[in-house]
Amino acid sequence: MKVCIIQPKYSMDYSKSEEHFLKELEYLKNCDESMDIIVMPESCDIPCFAETKAEAEASVEKFNERLLKEAAETAKRCNAIVFLNARDKAEKGYRNTTFAFNRNGELAGKYFKQHLVPSEVSVMELDSDYTFEFSEPTVIEIEGIRFGFLVCYDFYFYEAFANMARMNLDVIIGCSHQRSDTHEALQIMSQFLAYNTNAYVIRSSISMNENSNICGASMVVAPDGKVLANMHGRVGMETVDIDIGKKYYKPAGFGNPPSAHYEYIETGRRPWKYRPAGSAIVKYDALMGYPRVCAHRGFNTVAPENSMPAFGAAIAMGAEEIEFDLWATKDGEIVSIHDDTLERVSDGCGKVYDYTYEELLKFDFGVKHGEKFRGMKILRFEEILKKFSCHTIMNVHIKTLSNTCDYDRATLEKIISLIDKYDCRKYVYFMSGNDKLLQLAKELAPDICRCQGAGDDPWAIVDNAIKNDCKKVQLYKPYFNQEMIDKAHKNGIICNVFWSDDESETKKFLDMGIDTILTNDYNIISQVVKK
Repeated sequence: MKVCIIQPKYSMDYSKSEEHFLKELEYLKNCDESMDIIVMPESCDIPCFAETKAEAEASVEKFNERLLKEAAETAKRCNAIVFLNARDKAEKGYRNTTFAFNRNGELAGKYFKQHLVPSEVSVMELDSDYTFEFSEPTVIEIEGIRFGFLVCYDFYFYEAFANMARMNLDVIIGCSHQRSDTHEALQIMSQFLAYNTNAYVIRSSISMNENSNICGASMVVAPDGKVLANMHGRVGMETVDIDIGKKYYKPAGFGNPPSAHYEYIETGRRPWKYRPAGSAIVKYDALMGYPRVCAHRGFNTVAPENSMPAFGAAIAMGAEEIEFDLWATKDGEIVSIHDDTLERVSDGCGKVYDYTYEELLKFDFGVKHGEKFRGMKILRFEEILKKFSCHTIMNVHIKTLSNTCDYDRATLEKIISLIDKYDCRKYVYFMSGNDKLLQLAKELAPDICRCQGAGDDPWAIVDNAIKNDCKKVQLYKPYFNQEMIDKAHKNGIICNVFWSDDESETKKFLDMGIDTILTNDYNIISQVVKK
């Protein structure tokens, strides 16, 4: 099969958009019947740099329909499969989309870019909600050929390559820009992708300067990593013949029968060694919307507070947040318990910090809630992270002896190191009414969100949050009013409220502008908030 890659000239001068777009159409018109696969770069309907959303959408409005019509006509005229990237209107806005046209000029499918660069979300306001949902790699099958896809920024997420490999792809189409990488780097990425997926990689990009070693590098790479064509900075078109059915097999370890590279490594895969991933991962704190429900000490009306059953029940039902409390034991272990004393929630007595962790394991932390929970042990912070990291937002209440005492630096460092161990900095925030602890947290981990607790003067909580540079406050009923909520919001501070288990009260809090409701009865209150 003959592949044609097209590499147009790109300009940072938006006023040249019409000129550059007409050149793109000219390339399509120059394609002929000898070609089987034609690939164009990313954002063909925005042919020059658009600095603002308005400029980008003006280009889309002017060029998108003409572009897609010409692509379909080219596919039909040349009897070729055509791929190009442009905007596609979705329910929540435009999406960065690769379009696939079959030889009849019919739309065979679409691929939506999975990894949007920050400016595509914050400046261009593209629809990104789908990128936070579980999905399999996109596969479009045309004439028995299995096509996979990456767009620009997608190329950097190597962890996705193994998932693509299991789809038994024949060709990976890469409509791209990648305006900051060298030709050498782009070639390495494409070779790595081809070798790891046992598929041809056909990458089309743009040329910002024919004499530059940056950007460009439209290329075709074979499954064994051999580069069959690389345009470097050249503007124009290039063709190369490929054998779609040709795969690369090697010994699966010394002396073993041949297999594809990904098949070989699959036999030894240990997914738990990588970053948290999978269908249970939720949006992290800065991205998850409001209002929310926070399961206070877990779903503690159905299971013992601060326990795995309580947390698991809430998360399984969709709790956006869970809240729990942390104390350090005598030997420095971090455990989850609200009171500093043991009597209310266990058959032990005395202060939690006067015992070692091994000594605390002798006590029953379930039987006080109900006989069916008899035998439960005190829960370590690490156990919570190990099971639920990135599955929910964690409101971590770090307990102190008083609201004015110093907090042990080593203990907080250990808490932070555990958060890092389970890769969930973006999914936790620290809550405390102790200003000294909040300042220490800011020093040790300024990127971890902090929530101001009531402290000794709950009416001053918003002012203290501003003073301590906290992004959240946890208002303590009944010691707050509308003025405090309004002041917090005016200063960009999210408002939690502790607590509500009553439906009418919850509705009143939501009407006042409360962002997150802490509750002991997740099921009832979540239904109110979701309405």
